[in-house]
Amino acid sequence: MEQLGPMLPLVAMVVLFYFLMIRPQQQRAKQHQATLAALKRNDTVVLNSGVIGKVVRVEDKEVGLEIATGVTVKVVKGMIAEVRVRGEPAPANDSKA
Repeated sequence: MEQLGPMLPLVAMVVLFYFLMIRPQQQRAKQHQATLAALKRNDTVVLNSGVIGKVVRVEDKEVGLEIATGVTVKVVKGMIAEVRVRGEPAPANDSKA
């Protein structure tokens, strides 16, 4: 029993690390996968690079994204950072009144 005493803080730190770092990251990854699986035409998405576009075609691993009128690019689904809700108010360009 005396040999477990010095290891107890190490075990506690590993458990704490798991609940504060690893588990939330796994939940975010699972939520991101669910969001990508629910992707559909006419959704507005933001890519990791910051490019905003409208989904025109959804495939297994890629998405056709219209980034300007008549300009469609093919994007890997994993690079989609955010799916914006349709009708979400856009932020004002100038916050000064």
